[in-house]
This record gives sequence, structure tokens and C-alpha cells, in this order.
Amino acid sequence: MKNSFPRVSREIPFARPVIGEDEKQAVLDVLGGHVLTHGPKCTEFEENFASYIGTKHAITMSSCTTALHLSLLALGVSSEDEVIVPAETHVATAHAVEHAGARPVFIDVEDKSGNINPDLIKRAITSRTKAVIVVHYLGLPCNMEAIRSVTDSQGVSVIEDCALALGATYGGELPGSLGSTGCFSFYPSKHITTMEGGMLTTNSDNIASIVRKQRAFGYDKGYGQRSVPGIYDVVMLGYNYRMSEVQAAVGIAQMNRLSDLLQTRRRNAEVLLSRLSEIDCLTTFPVDYGLGRSACFCVNVILPDNDSFSREEVVLELNRVGIGTSVHYPVALPLTSYYRRRYNYQAQAFPVARWISEKAISLPVGPHLGKQDMNYIAEELQSILSN
Repeated sequence: MKNSFPRVSREIPFARPVIGEDEKQAVLDVLGGHVLTHGPKCTEFEENFASYIGTKHAITMSSCTTALHLSLLALGVSSEDEVIVPAETHVATAHAVEHAGARPVFIDVEDKSGNINPDLIKRAITSRTKAVIVVHYLGLPCNMEAIRSVTDSQGVSVIEDCALALGATYGGELPGSLGSTGCFSFYPSKHITTMEGGMLTTNSDNIASIVRKQRAFGYDKGYGQRSVPGIYDVVMLGYNYRMSEVQAAVGIAQMNRLSDLLQTRRRNAEVLLSRLSEIDCLTTFPVDYGLGRSACFCVNVILPDNDSFSREEVVLELNRVGIGTSVHYPVALPLTSYYRRRYNYQAQAFPVARWISEKAISLPVGPHLGKQDMNYIAEELQSILSN
């Protein structure tokens, strides 16, 4: 797929965190103090985040993966249990189940949204099913109404993987408040960043109590709860899954700009999708679907399900003209080497996830970009496909 004419290249990274003076000053303020971990900034960040999501509790974590892991443990998931997981997701979603000692049971996703298929959840539930992890794919909320009608009737818990869904809405409510727990990522490419880090949200006092202990070694008292410094008991097996004060301080500053960041993402996504609609051979997913309103992490374009285009060549041509890309996700998770070898999953069991993983290209819509960038992306992609 070689072009016979030169084109002007520009720099359009797939993701770039928006860091300003407020974040830098917040870091300096923490470094000028004497508390660098599990202190007042983490508490403030948790309170701000819980208020935004609309949950009783928010608990700072070292990552979204650790939030998923502790969600499973707090719900009592163990080696005798199964957890239903969508076939099209990041590997962390299923790895957390493995680390909890349970078996991930993969099911296919919807071809209209990339989200877990509620009809297949009902068929996959067995006497061993303890939970379902729903992933709000690319920021678009799953059909929680249909999912909860199945899980509630079967006594199965729902964990929300909200790694790409901060700021999305579902029927006026926010992801992270729709299940037993919500798990968020603050990796640099996400809607807000704390460099690394995550958050677990819940309305359950019991889950919150367990998670707060397990994220810090199983201590019975947190740092600020000890009447005598250095005196505590260890009441359960725990981990070191805490967030630092520096990370929390950056997160607080980022939350203050979240509304503007989300507005820019949505505007960019709508402009790009409008332009991409002119390219007949492409499939895209909507930013609004059913009761869900997407947080617009990125825009996926899915190439035709034939050999007319090589995804690798299209990606390299986009990169050549300065357009950063990604793939969400390059292999349907049950068909990765590890899970296929471990559980002997067959490709024909996941036709939609396989279609997306083999044909999708993720395009940027982040707040570091503007309308002209969206037009450039669409024009260059159309030119590449035409040639």
C-alpha cells in the first residue's frame, strides 16, 4: 500500500496527558511536607471521587488491576468459583480472576458496541458462578439493565471494569455506581492520570472495610487511625496496593479539569465519527447507545471482514503521516497463547470478539487534540484506503 505522492506529516499522538501548573504545584506541595503515602491527599482524592461517581466509598489503589483483584477477594471469590468475563478486553480483567484463584469464563461481545452480550451471560451462569466482570468498552456503558436483570435473579455479583469509562453515564447514573464495585484506571493515557494508580468504588460498607485492610497488608488500622503510632494488628492476608500522596495530589488537580477534558473528547469523537461516516467500508461504534453515553476514550474503526486491507499496513501508513494509533485489543483474550493453552478455547466460540480484535484500529480523540486534527485523521485514512 505505497502512496505515489508526498503528504505533509503532523504529530498527532494517540494519547498525551494534560498536565498543567496546578498538578506541578500539587506535587511540590506534597514533597514539601512529611507525609508521602496513605495520608490526607489520598483521603481528599477518595472523597472527591466518591462524590463525583455517587458512591458511598472510593478507595485509592495502585492500579485498576489491583482494584479488580481486591473486588473479587472482597466478594469471596476463590478457587472453587467461576467469573464471567468478556472476550474482548484488556488482559488485566481476566488476570485478576486468575490471581484470585478462580476460573475466568469468557463470553462473546455485541457487534453493535463491543460490550459484553447480556444474552450470553444467562447461558454461561452455573452453580459455580460467583461474579460477572463487565467492561465498558472504550468508555461506552454496557447494557446494565439487561445484565442486572440476569445477575440479580441468579444471585451473581457484578464488578464494573471502568478503566476507560470515567465520565460516562448510564440512564443518568455513572459507571462505578452500577455494580458491587467499580474499578478505575489513572494510567497516563486515561481520562485523568495520577501517573499510575486506580480507584475502587462501592456502596458496601463491608466491601470497603475489607478492601481498605487488604490494600495495606491486612492492617486492622490505617495510618491515621492508630491511637499510638506504630501499633497495629494484622487481621488478614493483605497486599501493598496503596497509592502515594503525590499521585493523589495529581489526581485531585486532574478532577478539577475533568469536565473540560470530557467535553473536548466528546467533541473530537463526534467530529471524527461524522467524517468517518463518509468512508463506506468502515464499521464504527456509536458514542451513545441505549441508555449509555460514552466517555469517548477513543474511536475504533473496523476494517472489512475480508482481505481487502491489511491492518498492519494501514496502521503503518497512518503512523507515517504522524497519526498515533493503538488497537483495543489485538487478540480476543481467550485466544491469547496463555488462555488458549490453559483452557483450550476455540476461535469459533467468539466470532464478534475475534472480528474486532483482528480488524480494529483505535484512533485518538484525546483533549490534546482539536477539530483540525480530527479532519486530518479522517482525510488521511480515506486517502490510505483509497490507495
